[in-house]
Amino acid sequence: MAGEVSALVARAQAGDAEAFGLLYDRHVDQLYRFLSSQVRDRQTAEDLTSETFLRALHNLSAFRPGGDFGTWLTAIARNLAGAHESHTVEFPVAEVHLQAEPASDPATTAVDRLAHAALIAGVDQLSAPQRQCIVLRYWRELSIDETAQAMGKTPKAIKGLQHKALNALRGLLPSGVVMPA
Repeated sequence: MAGEVSALVARAQAGDAEAFGLLYDRHVDQLYRFLSSQVRDRQTAEDLTSETFLRALHNLSAFRPGGDFGTWLTAIARNLAGAHESHTVEFPVAEVHLQAEPASDPATTAVDRLAHAALIAGVDQLSAPQRQCIVLRYWRELSIDETAQAMGKTPKAIKGLQHKALNALRGLLPSGVVMPA
């Protein structure tokens, strides 16, 4: 998959509009979800998603072969969201979905959904950098290095930020809510 993305990036850098369209299709949903976690307004998230891809297209020559295109897009999006929102950003519960399949038992499904809502509400109370770290690490499933690149920090700083965020989250959640692993 990484090789396929690298080939698409190389084609797009050579001026192949169809290749850039395929890159857009591959990354737009994740990028929108990330931006939705940074700004509360759906229209703003859509606008910032479009702006991210526009900037990526205009600066495609700056992307280095061997880099992770999704992480590069996330860094652009993070910068745009940061420029747009100078105040504390809320985490939109409606934009984050359960990763696991619903249980066959309706009571278990209801408990799982309540726990999920409590987790999202807890994340919403974290500081903006902590929230961004948690979103990138657990919802976008980026590695420490990819998160560091996307946030413009060192991997060591991300490890510390993640540790502080998880500790803060533990104090915000009711007992019985499962924390991210």
